[in-house]
Amino acid sequence: MSLTVAASTDGLSAETVYELLLRVREKTPRVHAITNGVAQNFTANVLLALGAVPSMTIAEEEVAGFAGSADALLVNLGTLDETRRAAIPLAIEAARTAGRPVSIDPVFVNRSPVRCAYATELLSCGPDLVRLNAPEMEALFPGRTGVEEMIAAGTVFAVTGEEDKIESSNRDFRLLNGHPLMARVTATGCAGGAVLAAFASVETDRALAAACGLSVFNIAGEVAAARSCGPGTFVPELLDALYAMSLVDIEARLKAA
Repeated sequence: MSLTVAASTDGLSAETVYELLLRVREKTPRVHAITNGVAQNFTANVLLALGAVPSMTIAEEEVAGFAGSADALLVNLGTLDETRRAAIPLAIEAARTAGRPVSIDPVFVNRSPVRCAYATELLSCGPDLVRLNAPEMEALFPGRTGVEEMIAAGTVFAVTGEEDKIESSNRDFRLLNGHPLMARVTATGCAGGAVLAAFASVETDRALAAACGLSVFNIAGEVAAARSCGPGTFVPELLDALYAMSLVDIEARLKAA
């Protein structure tokens, strides 16, 4: 599948990115995140700085209520223990029944055949968005087998890396924002997945939502890196950059290939 280049003045303008950010801030969507233990606190703070509201429960007896009443569901497989295994299908079913967008982040499926098999089962639900990197994509879809079918059925893929690629049945984007310091702080990618879920809750064009969410998060990373001295000061600067993100920031930094 060939990628359409998104021009910064056409398919992904700074004004469009900022408009979706304002929607998130105005709606304050609730994102239920079933994420890994390392990422929970940081993910919650990122969502709050963005303007969204996090919930994190993985208790089997109440996860359906939380997921069904949220505006979006994120399923992150970073720590795939028995409790999360039991909660995830219940949460997905509840979110689907409520008509909420479901995002799946199949973390490290390339490191564990068991996790890869479980993620493959989850993907059969036809999630709205799958966020992953190139090795994870190859593990789940060797030679891209099955990717086009999922895209045709409506799933959007956000493949992150030095260049982020958004693939969908409607339109595709290639994005170039971000900073190496983002990889020096644990759970940054996981928290970024929650940002995409928040954007998906306010925009039915999931590819556009993913492109705008990634742009906001990665631009915040660039702003934070410019103000910090290293990983230790990067985290609070990232939260501040998300909280204070303006149209001027996006106009100055938005990069599309």
